[in-house]
Amino acid sequence: MKAFTFERATDVDAAVASSAKPGARFIAGGTNLLDLMKVEVEKPAHLIDISRLPLRDIAETPEGDLTVGALVSNTDLAAHPKVRERYPMLARAVVNGASAQLRNQATTGGNLLQRTRCPYFYDVAKSCNKRTPGAGCSALQGINRMTAVLGGSDACIAAHPSDMAVALMALEATIETKGGSKGGRKIAIADFYRLPGDTPHRETNLEPGELIVSVALPPPPAGQQTYRKVRDRASYAFALVSVAAILDLDADKRVRGARLALGGVGTMPWRALDAEKGMVGAEAGDKAFAAAGAVAMAGARGRGGNDFKIPLAKRVVARTFAGLATSISKG
Repeated sequence: MKAFTFERATDVDAAVASSAKPGARFIAGGTNLLDLMKVEVEKPAHLIDISRLPLRDIAETPEGDLTVGALVSNTDLAAHPKVRERYPMLARAVVNGASAQLRNQATTGGNLLQRTRCPYFYDVAKSCNKRTPGAGCSALQGINRMTAVLGGSDACIAAHPSDMAVALMALEATIETKGGSKGGRKIAIADFYRLPGDTPHRETNLEPGELIVSVALPPPPAGQQTYRKVRDRASYAFALVSVAAILDLDADKRVRGARLALGGVGTMPWRALDAEKGMVGAEAGDKAFAAAGAVAMAGARGRGGNDFKIPLAKRVVARTFAGLATSISKG
């Protein structure tokens, strides 16, 4: 670990002001950043501890949104009564995301910003454009079982690791920030993440020094929702494929509305809008759900070791929607 200076921010404005220092980074729970610092993938010159800022509340707005402070722990988020009642897919995604110890420490804002677990990103002896722009991507011809099949480029195929962000994508959350050139803004989660293209080191559209202060969840859409995660072992493992799904049926058991986001298969949390649109009006059943999986993965490209993710994702999508339909029928 490289040497660094440290300060504890006293308020949001002070934290944002301190971010102008060369090599400054915010740190809250530190569950990802500290690991990366230990292997010298991340080498901040100055750390700004924001862990004591007043950003730990979950509150309902007059408009019916639920606002989650950036420093709300994953444990508190998943256990909150309104989250469990109104956004069960989010609670389930968070619980499936890590061990209890990590959930106690990890924060909402930090979860959104966690970096890939691609082994070549962590191994400083290997080429990685995400770590060192222009160095090349070892995963393209290397061990790429856990990498993305959607959204990749010839510069990077690293999969996004978050479970929480997949649920937030399906729920159409909005991220509120302070700092940056505009002094703060609201960013729809659909506009928050970036595809790798030829600049995979730029993972979000945050500006330097821009601090996440909260996440707003709009009133939940009609229908039942769930989060399903397929992984190599039952706990403490990243997704091979995950699905955040919402299904609403009319009285004739036709699809009135649907939402679908995927994890484990994309370079960012992946919203399958075409699959959602294709389901509307269809009779709820195996045919419609299989078609949704096929449409969701229509642009997928395997690189050898991760080829299996494409048929697996199709099956997981179909089975997840089938499970929701069955649950709705049982009422």
